[in-house]
Parts: sequence; structure tokens; C-alpha cells
Amino acid sequence: MIQGTTKLLGVIGDPIEHSLSPVMHNAAIAEMGVDYVYLPFPIHSTDLDAALAGFAAIGVQGFNVTIPHKQAILSRLSKVSKIAEAVGAVNTVWRTSEGWEGTNTDVVGFLAPLQNINTFWSEKTAVILGNGGASRAVVAGCAELGMTEIYVIGRNRQKLEVFQQSWLESPFSLSLQIQTWENLTDIIHQADLLVNTTPVGMYPHVENSPVTAAVMDRLKSDAIAYDLIYTPNPTQFLSLAKAKGAIIIDGLEMLVQQGASALQLWLKQSVPVEVMRYSLQKKLGLL
Repeated sequence: MIQGTTKLLGVIGDPIEHSLSPVMHNAAIAEMGVDYVYLPFPIHSTDLDAALAGFAAIGVQGFNVTIPHKQAILSRLSKVSKIAEAVGAVNTVWRTSEGWEGTNTDVVGFLAPLQNINTFWSEKTAVILGNGGASRAVVAGCAELGMTEIYVIGRNRQKLEVFQQSWLESPFSLSLQIQTWENLTDIIHQADLLVNTTPVGMYPHVENSPVTAAVMDRLKSDAIAYDLIYTPNPTQFLSLAKAKGAIIIDGLEMLVQQGASALQLWLKQSVPVEVMRYSLQKKLGLL
């Protein structure tokens, strides 16, 4: 029940209407019986500074960050955790007496479903579609798994080169190669793990896929296809990969685990992860 003492949490992005974060966070909040509410905030890139000032003015306690703000918000924070600095992207922010601080819980979230698969990751190759903020968490996760080779696919060569250079002084040991999108056809057959970090195929554009059926046909049948998108479920990208015989992973568990880490950070107590997962499965009609 929202009342005068209720504290505010939320998520910022553009678009944000599709977000299921309010569903799982408010389910956990209700289960815990704490006086908080979690809201979605549609924030355009040009309004980021105004939004942060407004949040401080109305006493927002913390918020998650999604596309397209994960990198842009870094320069607006008074302090950033080592993992977020290494990744170069922030997805969780909270208030302190010195200002806004941030970290990245996406790496933990990304790794969670992969750790249930018995694979010798050090002998494997990852192909990552996209070079935005979410892609950075995936690169870090693949590096933590010890993957031999990591390809990052993007549309702009100059941005890809900046992306590659940004990892040269990172604490992660990794072999990172960059390629433009037209070369995916010649690379995808090497993928043991194919990850979509782009918003292509996200609701409401559910008929789209970052990979065409013809290109997906070159994917190894024993590969793992992982889409960070969680709505629709499955995405067209995962449907194409499944038809090829690949193991598919959607973004639901990553969403749950990164969200649980964020909520625990804000509330400074353990959170009911199973309640968060159940609320999303119910919302998506998966039960």
C-alpha cells in the first residue's frame, strides 16, 4: 500500500514501457513487507541530467538503468564500483550523502544460467551481437568464464575500435576481436555461444531478429544461443536458433538475478529471489 512514507525505487530507459522490472521488484517488496514501491521512468537521453536532479529532489532511493543510458550515466555519478568501471557501464544506482553511486549487476545476472551448463568454457568461442552497454557486461562475463576467443559484432567500425581499445587496460584477460555486421555470415559458425545484446526483436517489434534465418543456418547445432531480451518469450532470434538445434537461453534469469542483486543492495537485506522469478513467469504466461 502506497502511503506518505513510501520510498521510491525505479528503472530508467527509453523505451521503458516493456519493462518487467516493476513486476518482480514490487512482488519482492510485497513479500518482504517493506515500505517501498518500484516504478518505471521513461527518460530520454537529453533529459538524463534533469531526471537525476528530479530524483534527488523527490527522494528516490535508487534505480536501475537500461538502454540507452548504461554508459552515459557513468559521468553523472560521484562514485562507481570497480566492476562497473571495468565493464564501463552501470545498471544500478543509489543515493548517498555525497551524491549518486553506481555499480553493475548485469555480469552476475548474465552468468547465472550459464553456470548450470556443464561446459569447458576455456575452450569455447563467443560471438556477441552489439557493442553497447549490455554487451560490455557480456564481454566481462565471457572473460570470467575464461573463453578463448570473443568476437563483438557491430555496425560502426569506428565505434567498434573504440570499444576494443576500452578493454586494453581492463583487469580482464581476454582475446577480443571486432567485426562489422556484414562479416557475421563468415563468423557465426565459430560460435559456441551466440549472444544477442541488441534491442532488435524486443516488444513490440516481435517479428524482427538481428540474425536472418539464412545466417542462423550456419550456427553449429550444439551451440548455445542467448538473447538478453525477455519479452517476447521466446524471441524470433531464439526461435531461429532452436530450429537449428541450438540450446536457447532467454533473458529472464539474467533479469531476475541482476534485479535481486540490485534490490539487496538498496534494502541491505536478503530478498526472495524465487518470488521475483515466479512473478515474471506468471506475467509471461510461462506457468
